[in-house]
Amino acid sequence: MKPEILPAPTPSAEAHWVEGELVRSLLRTQRNTQWVGLLLIAMIAGVLWSDASPALLAAWVAIGVAAAAWRYRILQRYEREVVHQGSDEHLAFFRRHQLAWPLSAFVWGLTTVLYFDRSSLADQFICWLAMAGLAMFSINALSSHLPTLRAYLDTLAITALAVMAWRMGVELGLQGPAYHWWLVALLLVFWQVLRHAGQRLHETHRRNFELQFRNAQLIESLTRQTQAALDAVEIKNRFLASAAHDIRQPVHALGLYADWLGTEPELVHELAPKIVESTKAVNQLFDSLFDLARLDSGKIRLNIDTVDVAKLLRDLELQYRPLCEAKGLQFRVRACHASAVTDPILLQRVVGNLISNAVKYTQQGGILLAARATRKGPSVEIWDTGVGIAPVHQREIFREFYKVPSAGTEDGFGLGLYIVGRLTHILGHPLSLQSRLGRGTVFRLALNPTDPRAAAERATASVAQLVSRP
Repeated sequence: MKPEILPAPTPSAEAHWVEGELVRSLLRTQRNTQWVGLLLIAMIAGVLWSDASPALLAAWVAIGVAAAAWRYRILQRYEREVVHQGSDEHLAFFRRHQLAWPLSAFVWGLTTVLYFDRSSLADQFICWLAMAGLAMFSINALSSHLPTLRAYLDTLAITALAVMAWRMGVELGLQGPAYHWWLVALLLVFWQVLRHAGQRLHETHRRNFELQFRNAQLIESLTRQTQAALDAVEIKNRFLASAAHDIRQPVHALGLYADWLGTEPELVHELAPKIVESTKAVNQLFDSLFDLARLDSGKIRLNIDTVDVAKLLRDLELQYRPLCEAKGLQFRVRACHASAVTDPILLQRVVGNLISNAVKYTQQGGILLAARATRKGPSVEIWDTGVGIAPVHQREIFREFYKVPSAGTEDGFGLGLYIVGRLTHILGHPLSLQSRLGRGTVFRLALNPTDPRAAAERATASVAQLVSRP
């Protein structure tokens, strides 16, 4: 039998799992106690065969066997339906059938009707010894679940004391032998000793299961961290392979252009723009690497200030309009007068990456950079007439190193939109997109005010999530 798979490590989950395992342990133990009870019934019947009333003895044996049969049916049903289930099923099953154990204690307590002050002292001694052994045996069998143990011991002791009180006070009028009072005192002391011993043993069971839970959670955590480390190595290996491939192209081109220029210097006007483009490609790749390194190390420094959105768009226009015109694309700007509370450098980096991505995947038409005022605050939109993004890829494009298959270009590491997603999350600027294949894409960035403390917490949490992710 295997215990239930452990839940998430929260205090309530731990307590719930431990309770389920305590019940599982009790029910598992009960399978070995059924025959002991039946043997004791036979022994009591044999000892009192010549002393007790035959009718009373037969009635008690019948009740005892019926109670044992009821418990047997409960355990059989447990074996068929619940034994391999989880904590919820164990606890629910036990709640439905928990009265079986106090009822058994009541039946055993009634044996005092048969022998207390009604049989020889030798037979009474044997019966009291059997009762004491049964009570001590119950500590080992029921201590996993303290309420059940207490209910069993209390029912057993109170039933016996009630029978003794009736015999001593009502039938004998308190005129019985003195040893009756010593038996009552001994029973009271023995009862409390058993309750105390049962509680100590229960605490041991509980601590063992709590330790088992925490050890299992620790092993699971170490397993996740080990797997995360292995995944990180695999990612870095893929990253290095991709980086080597992507950097080799512009660097190889630079070497060819330099050799060509050395042998034919008259081609300087033709080769110089190509050298500049190759240099830009290398710089863009290194910029992405540096951004990724800062994000993953948690060294992003936030400088929250009020940003003039129109000025930001004009600055980006100066940077990206020549790039668009070099590809034969139109670049238009529609800016409203609005301001946003955010980090100006990071915001410029985000919008710049989105524009660069739009230019990369647009072969004809143009780019529209717009700022709009809404009731919730300003937003920035980047429209393009590029190849578009299929719905199946629209969530994946923000993953690390992800490139849309057959997107029309193999340039870059697949880091641009990943960095955008991380930065917008940190700044608290929701980013959405709409796209149609062959028609283009629009990214909308809502410039909600950035709270410096919340942004710093999100940056820290983002790094922690990277470390702990499976």
